[in-house]
Amino acid sequence: MSQYDHMEEYMSRLSNLTVSMAQETVEELYKDIERNIQTSQPGLCPVDLAAAFIHLSHARSCGKCTPCRVGLGRLEELINSVLDGKATLEDLDEIEMAAKTIYRSADCAIGAEAARMAIKAVNGFRDDFEEHVRYGRCKLQNFKSVPCVAECPAHVDIPGYIALINEGRYDDAVKLIRKDNPFPATCGMICEHPCEEHCRRNLIDDAINIRGLKRYAVEHESEIKAPVRAEATGKKVAIIGGGPSGLTAAYFLSVMGHDCTVYEQRDKLGGMLRYGIPSYRLPREILDREIEGIKLAGFKTITNISVGKDITMEELRAQYDAVYISIGAHTDNKIGIEGEDAKGVISAVEMLRGIGDGKMPDFKGQDIVVVGGGNVAMDVARSAVRLGAKTVKIAYRRRKADMTALAEEVEGAVADGCMILELNAPTKIEKTEDGKVAALWTQPQIVGEVKWGRPAPVNADAPELRIPCDKVLVAIGQGIESGHFADSGIPVNRRKIAARDTGDFEGIDGVFSGGDCVTGPATVIKAIAGGKVAAANIDEYLGFHHEITSGVELPPVRFADREPMGRVNMTERPASERIKDFNLMEFPMTDQEACQESARCLQCDHFGCGILKGGREYKW
Repeated sequence: MSQYDHMEEYMSRLSNLTVSMAQETVEELYKDIERNIQTSQPGLCPVDLAAAFIHLSHARSCGKCTPCRVGLGRLEELINSVLDGKATLEDLDEIEMAAKTIYRSADCAIGAEAARMAIKAVNGFRDDFEEHVRYGRCKLQNFKSVPCVAECPAHVDIPGYIALINEGRYDDAVKLIRKDNPFPATCGMICEHPCEEHCRRNLIDDAINIRGLKRYAVEHESEIKAPVRAEATGKKVAIIGGGPSGLTAAYFLSVMGHDCTVYEQRDKLGGMLRYGIPSYRLPREILDREIEGIKLAGFKTITNISVGKDITMEELRAQYDAVYISIGAHTDNKIGIEGEDAKGVISAVEMLRGIGDGKMPDFKGQDIVVVGGGNVAMDVARSAVRLGAKTVKIAYRRRKADMTALAEEVEGAVADGCMILELNAPTKIEKTEDGKVAALWTQPQIVGEVKWGRPAPVNADAPELRIPCDKVLVAIGQGIESGHFADSGIPVNRRKIAARDTGDFEGIDGVFSGGDCVTGPATVIKAIAGGKVAAANIDEYLGFHHEITSGVELPPVRFADREPMGRVNMTERPASERIKDFNLMEFPMTDQEACQESARCLQCDHFGCGILKGGREYKW
């Protein structure tokens, strides 16, 4: 026997894994499932989704342990019996009991997490389960057939204006936006675009750049025209606060024919748009032009007047038929640490307000530390760089991944030269002999138990860190000046005005509230939505039912939109250039880019259940 024959008798101990076509296809299916979940619109049957999740988990079971192999199968049978109309109310208790048993006894996370989801489902939307059991139907109370419209707080007709952009009808596109949102230019610059989150285009390639297209339409609008006003009603409405929510309410109420007056505490209108967002993101000339366009609706404005000091709530209620409170959230939160009273500790709200008034602080050659992890923290940090700071550090007690700021804002701050000190909780501010800031001390953290969707930081076994600095900028949230309103009988809860979702109050006639003073510091589009809701319900309260329409006729649908095509992303000026000034940093779309990007829209308002469920709202 030769040595080669002898070698053939042995089996190989190890081998390199070659991925089969079947496994490659399975991996692609995983990604397809992820995209399908991502693009699910609000209002789908939660019981059906729970059944699908249990089925998927059961399919992944290895079969080793009985709770997973048998228990998940039984859970699936029970939930499917609910969907088939064969279950009883007692079966719902069995679902919960079986899920708890599986959760406690499953050998691995597949079974345990599937069971936890079933427990969450049967407790979180039990009324949906009971609807199926009692009546054999799904509630579908909040079903929205067009994901982008559903996710936009103001419910702007996004597929409609994108179709108009594709046709080159820019004036009509902006007119359609203003049916629901009188701030198209502002939102085209700074909106956090929740509408893109569940865009069905993700099923093919990537979400439509909706914000970029909105900006493109506004920049190609010929002029801002005065809206057509309804016949005067003789009713008077006072609006406290000239920010996005108050101006939105004033705009729509004026279009409805009511006599509105906006009372603004500061010298200029705009609220946090002017006094909270730097001009490199929202140039003041664009904001001023937009506000002047909104004022064409015909309402009056009184600036430099403070409700509670110059005029009382009681006087306004006596003089007007309705009052809308939209005072925003302009007070700063304190860190609550030793040395916070040092000279050089500046609140982000105070700093941005000064910049909004044209008062630029001088940070040349100074070391700056920003405390916070939200968009406001990024704004003050990037502003500090532009104001000549030598170094800018951002101290945050959680991980960088847990920051509430938009990912692009965090990346932009780093590109501008800011250093992020994640997992560092401020403990005290060291002072010089004359009371100035000398350093910020922080306690290093490690990630701990997950609470409310984020790991809670806990103290690490490490010494405190001393960060020498000249200024500490505090950006850890905002509150409202609620004292006078609480004294006037307006309910206030945890530093927020406690209005209902409809903007009114139980037992208080003629008073409404919305925007950040109700929700807490939120997004511009949420504040706009609050003003829109208030306008509609104030109109009803005053005894009317005016309808807001656009009068825009939409183009016919297109059929060539499903070929995979890359998303057009916005580009910015180089960091080395933009950090030298407060000029707009983002470049607009080109004509070619806007044409291509608008053609990617799948027109969910027409195809699928969009047309079946009446996806387009022509009026409100």
